Amino acid sequence: MDYDQHGHGYSVHRRPDPRIASRIHAALGDARTVANVGAGTGSYEPDGRHVLAFEPSQVMRAQRPARLAPAISAQAESLPLDDKSVDAAMAILTVHHWADPVAGLRQLRRIARGAVVVFTLDVRMLPRNWLLAEYVPEVIDIDRRCFPAIEVIAASLGGTVSVEPVPVPSDCSDGFVEAYWARPEAFLDDDVRAAQATWKGLPSGVESRAIRMLAADLASGTWDERHGHLRGQSSYDAGLVLVVSRTE
Repeated sequence: MDYDQHGHGYSVHRRPDPRIASRIHAALGDARTVANVGAGTGSYEPDGRHVLAFEPSQVMRAQRPARLAPAISAQAESLPLDDKSVDAAMAILTVHHWADPVAGLRQLRRIARGAVVVFTLDVRMLPRNWLLAEYVPEVIDIDRRCFPAIEVIAASLGGTVSVEPVPVPSDCSDGFVEAYWARPEAFLDDDVRAAQATWKGLPSGVESRAIRMLAADLASGTWDERHGHLRGQSSYDAGLVLVVSRTE
């Protein structure tokens, strides 16, 4: 996605969720120096550690909070760091936007002495996302092409790899698509959708068709007949995972 064109508003609607943050920070272990690749607005960068952030989009770099160090303009596939120059590296909901995910993942492993932490989506879980399956099935085909399979990520990173599901809280503060599994009305908000890459690059008319259908189903009660049970759940396995590579 071209974040210089579509990245406005991320600092408002894509605020890090503290429960997801704690999982990411725990996976980083005791690393004191961390490279955040595809850093965006700086979500999930750990406090109390020295973070080197890399982000190619000027629009995203400009939205980083003042408390964070400025991000360096660089692509994941060509990081300006020496081999094993940081304790750990992280890539948060970004690998699917890279021109060459395998090359970028190998760069993460090259620069990190210890853990590499990748927060991503297991594409095998896409059909259980009610928004995609029932309203925007076009996205499933797009995401299957964009998101590298978990096996590809693991092979690219090497080392000892673990894959940990990350359930999404019902009140998740980070506004990625999977965050609203129990709050369908949120998708009717243009600003919410503007901060989600899912809607970018769809054929003309697909987004407006999907939102019309969803609005009608919410008004008629059809959505709640199908999925209303979700509103009472505290969390949901939406297919998000932490892939963690360690060298020991």
